[in-house]
Amino acid sequence: MARAYGANAQLLGKFETVYGTPPTGNYIKFPFVSCDLGSEQGLIASDLLGQGRDPSQPIRDVIRVEGNVVVPVDLRNFGHWLKALFGAPTTTGSGPYTHTFVSGASSLPSISLEVGMPEVPIFFMEAGIRANSAQLNFARSGAANATLNCIAQGEAKATTTGGGTPTVASLTRFDQFQGSIKKDGVQLGNVTGAQLTYSNNLERIETIRSDGKIDGADPTIAALTGNIEVRFADTTLIDAATDNTPLELAFAYTIDADKSLTFTAHEVYLPKPKLAISGPGGVQATFDWQAAKATSPARMLTVVLKNDVASYA
Repeated sequence: MARAYGANAQLLGKFETVYGTPPTGNYIKFPFVSCDLGSEQGLIASDLLGQGRDPSQPIRDVIRVEGNVVVPVDLRNFGHWLKALFGAPTTTGSGPYTHTFVSGASSLPSISLEVGMPEVPIFFMEAGIRANSAQLNFARSGAANATLNCIAQGEAKATTTGGGTPTVASLTRFDQFQGSIKKDGVQLGNVTGAQLTYSNNLERIETIRSDGKIDGADPTIAALTGNIEVRFADTTLIDAATDNTPLELAFAYTIDADKSLTFTAHEVYLPKPKLAISGPGGVQATFDWQAAKATSPARMLTVVLKNDVASYA
């Protein structure tokens, strides 16, 4: 009897023309670290009385199709995930290409993802997916990964793949060694770790329908938050927090001049943290920051991806 193994699992995806309708043709084969995206349907305990002490059968609750996909932050494939988060980029250049994604789009594209386990065989097509949020962590060492929270409209099960002959992009991963954090264009020193979370704060449109699906997942007020852990060596960030002075923070992975990924939060506000001394070692401070829409440019976040992909249209 065949058994499913993560080593052989595959994740295929393609952007939809019609929300909730899986497109035909050849999908993209995405590299991924883990995936718990799928449907679940809970049970509601019976509330009937007068039937004795043993309960009557439970009733089925609504179907929810959502979950997290952890993907590598890489040079080429990650552009598709950025498109799901922000919408299509503005692309310039003739090779290398510069793809600029911006926050604040009024509508977002939807994508179908197929989670396949060919040994069984079983293939789950998750349709009408919109990217709710993405979280990235910056550290001294290790691989650079992103955790994407997704909300889908529905799921279909099949014994054959619906992804055609998948296209595969050459994989070039960013790693934490290539990371940097700048404040107002200048390298920020004494940083031991950082975290960045962008959320579209999707609202599920939970209408009454016989198939149990939602009507959509619409973006509301976006949020950009995170934290920076620093060794306490100067009062630069403490002063900015005390004075409520906004900063520009840029989080980047850079391979070379033609291969990079940069998240620029244009107007960041820092809270004033406690400086706790818990032993003879170095004193650290954690700043849980929040970003807001800047005056110039008139947006909260800009993401620039430089690579050799001509288009993410």
